[in-house]
Amino acid sequence: MIARKTVLAVDLGAESGRVMAVHFDGNRLELEELHRFPNTTVSVNGTLHWNFLRLWDDIQTGIAKGKALNPASIGVDTWGVDFGLLDRQGNLIGNPVHYRDGRSTPMMPRAFTKLSKAEIFAQTGIQFMPINTLFQMLSLVESGSPQLQIADTFLTAPDLLNYWLTGAKVCEFSNATTTQMFNPTTGTWATELMDKLGIPSRIFPEIVPPGTRLGSYDGIPVIAPACHDTGSAVAAVPAVAVPTTTQDFAYISSGTWSLVGLEVNQPILTPEALAANVTNEGGVYGTYRLLKNVMGLWILQQCRATWAAAGQEYSYDKLVQLAAQAKPLQAIFNPNDPIFLQPGDHPQHIRDLCQRTGQPVPQTVGGVVRTVLESLALAYREVLELVQAVSNQPVATLHIVGGGTQNELLNQLTANATGLPVVTGPIEATVIGNALVQLITLGEIADLPQARAVVASSDELRSYEPEDTAVFTQAYGRYQNIK
Repeated sequence: MIARKTVLAVDLGAESGRVMAVHFDGNRLELEELHRFPNTTVSVNGTLHWNFLRLWDDIQTGIAKGKALNPASIGVDTWGVDFGLLDRQGNLIGNPVHYRDGRSTPMMPRAFTKLSKAEIFAQTGIQFMPINTLFQMLSLVESGSPQLQIADTFLTAPDLLNYWLTGAKVCEFSNATTTQMFNPTTGTWATELMDKLGIPSRIFPEIVPPGTRLGSYDGIPVIAPACHDTGSAVAAVPAVAVPTTTQDFAYISSGTWSLVGLEVNQPILTPEALAANVTNEGGVYGTYRLLKNVMGLWILQQCRATWAAAGQEYSYDKLVQLAAQAKPLQAIFNPNDPIFLQPGDHPQHIRDLCQRTGQPVPQTVGGVVRTVLESLALAYREVLELVQAVSNQPVATLHIVGGGTQNELLNQLTANATGLPVVTGPIEATVIGNALVQLITLGEIADLPQARAVVASSDELRSYEPEDTAVFTQAYGRYQNIK
């Protein structure tokens, strides 16, 4: 019998972070939470920051708790697009800014005065969103930031943590692609693009693939998984017995954001892909993730925070229960309306949008939540139709992974809206995908298909069959008209 192997997965999301031990006995994975901690924001002089020093302290605490397990390696994944800059002595210049900060909001129009959308897409293949690193960096250029004058090295959020762990100044591939400054055709940084926008390409380091051994921390090897959390989550999609050239599954990585798309073997940079505003993000082992971002459960999180501030505390379970009791498909809205990007009174935003589009205005908590969930499900259908049209790739099954899989009502609504059978799980997809790449690098698992077969054997997976599809097709027509 194979000896049990343990790896540590450091996983940082928008709301919280954790250090998990993942045990593998040759057949099954077992997860053990070592340390969970909040990921809070800090506003300083009107700029919204991540509290990176606190995150680093909590990561060290979690790894220290895992040392007794004799871990074979450590891997780190985080959200995409955000970054830190180092000076020539390797010190962090300023605390990393949160992608929801408003500094990059006016930068897309500014970029298009220097380069067309078609030129930028041809060199990057990435969906146009104001939060992208490209526009954050352009905001530094346009403001004449002294940070750029003294910067020696650019590192994305997980790469900064890997640097603190190992001293390696490199950028991991999957997260580098989220910046909209990586050229998937050349496999290098899009230096021509950077030069035209005044972004100093000299500060961008070597790009390394998932599975690279970066060094060690306190004697424990550090391996780069897909350092972008969605890349790790998609690596854990339990799709099996599918030839790699004809994948027939779609996925939703469901959490604060919903990432909806397909796994493809090469980026799709056609005019149709540009028109659809899809993104080509790097995956593991030569794959790409053709997808679009949907605002996701962030809207529900902000609704909950608004109600809590007014003295009405609801658990997520209670909100879903109230939504299940509400009348279906009374009103719908576009979850990707820019009004939802910033923190705020999202219940009022929803009421305003419904009123503006001549729909019944939800008055109850349950009515608002149901409107959110149904609108998300219809947005998922729209994205799936777009990525299938762009790729000519059929879809037989929709896999939903991540924390959002715990919302059973949303899972069923998604099956109804898309007309596809839905398989949910694993919940801890980012942690599992992180660990799987480590285990492949360590030689404990042969390859990605075997890794996914391990996940597919889990009893955590659940299935949902489509219901009321005609009703949802009619609602989808309404959704397209109100956008």
